[in-house]
Amino acid sequence: MPWYPIDSHNRIPEMQKKPNSEFGKMKRNLIVGTRKTHKYVENHKVSDYLVPYTSSGCTAMCLYCYLVCNYNKCSYLRLFVNREQMMERLLRESWKCSVPCTFEIGSNSDLVLENTITSNLEWTIPEFARRGRGSITFPSKFDMVDPLLGLDHQGKVIFRMSVNPKEIIRRIELGTSPLERRIEAVNRMCEAGYPVGLLIAPVILVEDWKSQYLELLETLSEKLTEKVKKQMFLEIILMTYSYIHRAINSEAFPAAPELYDKTLMTGRGRGKYCYSQEARAGAEVFLQEQTDRIFGPGKILYIS
Repeated sequence: MPWYPIDSHNRIPEMQKKPNSEFGKMKRNLIVGTRKTHKYVENHKVSDYLVPYTSSGCTAMCLYCYLVCNYNKCSYLRLFVNREQMMERLLRESWKCSVPCTFEIGSNSDLVLENTITSNLEWTIPEFARRGRGSITFPSKFDMVDPLLGLDHQGKVIFRMSVNPKEIIRRIELGTSPLERRIEAVNRMCEAGYPVGLLIAPVILVEDWKSQYLELLETLSEKLTEKVKKQMFLEIILMTYSYIHRAINSEAFPAAPELYDKTLMTGRGRGKYCYSQEARAGAEVFLQEQTDRIFGPGKILYIS
């Protein structure tokens, strides 16, 4: 494969000049460099801190991806080679906390996907388990978990699988694992002793969203093992969309569904859209009621 030296992984003029229609092809580039930003950001959901780690961007092409807001059409996969430096910082921070904290290491990328290239998770998990305090966590939309099953994680690694209805995965979460394989993966990770959770994210209010998300919940109830259902927590996140997404998707994926709905969405910050308070309230009530009915109360950690 051809290799080209670059000055900055964020600003590559040859890539920035490409038209939006090239977005899918741009995702086939792999950017390798050194991570220079190591700022931890406080978080108050599953984790206590968001941690810059070994990658950002992704090869998948989810039509709503929040990384597109940060990197525009240059949201291709970046790998950072200074993993030892990042791990030492993580270990120091884990011991500084007055109580054991949880560190989100997968907020900028999908580490299960990255692991197929770098094996970084196979190094990170036992290293943190051996030397760290508290927990690390990461979410995924991929099922390639075989290399993680036999690792010595000591219960310090929380694995979270992102799920959506089958049709939304097929038409909107392009290049990711299908629902059935995601469910199999989280079952296997739980059986291997990992604490696990599920993200229903992002919830997209398509025309028949109630029937699709009800079917998703029923499928999860049927296919998840009893062990997973007993210990899991649920995160539910409604979709945020943007002007940048609309511009790229219309040119790169002209046959894809239109995710912007002016009857349900309102402006949120600069160039972003979110569901109106009325639409959100209806979705939250429906998802809360159906989740409580199917899985019992107390499973939802938060809805945002």
